[in-house]
Amino acid sequence: MHGRSVVVTGLGAVSSLGGDLRSTWDGLVAGRCGIGPITLFDASGFRTKLAAEVKTLPTIASGRLRRRLSRTDVIGLAAAREALADSGLILDREDPARIGVVLGGGVSGLLDSENYYRDLLAKGPRRCRPTRALNHPPDQTTDRIAEMWGLLGPRATITTACSSSATSLGYAADLIRHGFADIVVTGGADTFARLTHGGFNALRAVDPEPCKPFDRRRKGLTIGEAAGILVFEEEERACRRGARIRARFLGYGVTSDGHHMTQPEPSGEAGARTIAAALLSAGLNPEDVDYVNAHGTATPQNDPAETAALKRSLGERARRIPVSSIKSMLGHCLCAAGAIEAVATVLTVETDIVPPTIHYEEPDPECDLDVVPNQSRETSVRVALSSSFAFGGNSTVVAFGEYR
Repeated sequence: MHGRSVVVTGLGAVSSLGGDLRSTWDGLVAGRCGIGPITLFDASGFRTKLAAEVKTLPTIASGRLRRRLSRTDVIGLAAAREALADSGLILDREDPARIGVVLGGGVSGLLDSENYYRDLLAKGPRRCRPTRALNHPPDQTTDRIAEMWGLLGPRATITTACSSSATSLGYAADLIRHGFADIVVTGGADTFARLTHGGFNALRAVDPEPCKPFDRRRKGLTIGEAAGILVFEEEERACRRGARIRARFLGYGVTSDGHHMTQPEPSGEAGARTIAAALLSAGLNPEDVDYVNAHGTATPQNDPAETAALKRSLGERARRIPVSSIKSMLGHCLCAAGAIEAVATVLTVETDIVPPTIHYEEPDPECDLDVVPNQSRETSVRVALSSSFAFGGNSTVVAFGEYR
């Protein structure tokens, strides 16, 4: 990637494994499953009654403001607070016009809208307050973060299904690389709702049991919810202020395949183009890649297509490097999937620990990769890719490198 260099100086996370970065990462390394029974609404009539829900919402505000925040806002703000603290930035000393916010978003406050509509039908309009229904637009969490910390730089919310927050990372890096911002708070947050759960059930894309990426017995995904926030910063200014730099953002690739609204292009050619674009952007060769945090949804169609894409783009390297799916623990976190997986990828590059693919028991000849079954692994990871292959053929792959 040409222009100014971009580094990661802060991380924050909220997931079904815990309300902060440490508990989320410790759970991933331990191979702990965050999937359990759905509690947010009655799921008794659905094919699957499981999800990777955030168990306890963080405390982010009180009083009137707290009552106005959606579930997505709460976890997004909590992850942003942690990432900004982790970055060591003293915002009072920074130019707020040089700090941007770019997130992936989708579900946002949909659960609030559903609850409002349910109450509207049951009680009538005079007994329903529409305030929380204002949380419905996908840009709300982006706006809340900018408002809470007074960030006045470029602001955007990207919605490209499951690749939304991965794409947001690329756009955030471009803002820094081309001089439109010096710092960007980026990533994404997304939470659970009846409509998304019902939609995936109607597609029969969910597994009644916890999902099993790359396993021959897989039957579909498990929906999750999470927030993953990264602080991107221009490298020279980060060094001047003595920031701890966790990793480099090396580049990204974005493509579309025009194949089908829900099914991946099966030959792997489309996914391979995305990986090749990311390598070109980052100035990397296939032999440079040491790890892939896979999209790994556990659907019958996606995992073989992703395997084929990796083989086409990385050649024999694809079989020799670890390729794991943390969706086996966190579920598919929708528009935040690329963000929480990017956070995990940065930590893998930083610690040389690869999280596992759990629930893996029966190998599938169509998915003949080293999927790091059931236990994390220590290995040298200098360069890692994180893949997001979304509905509609919206694909994004991001590349991170170690900082020494």
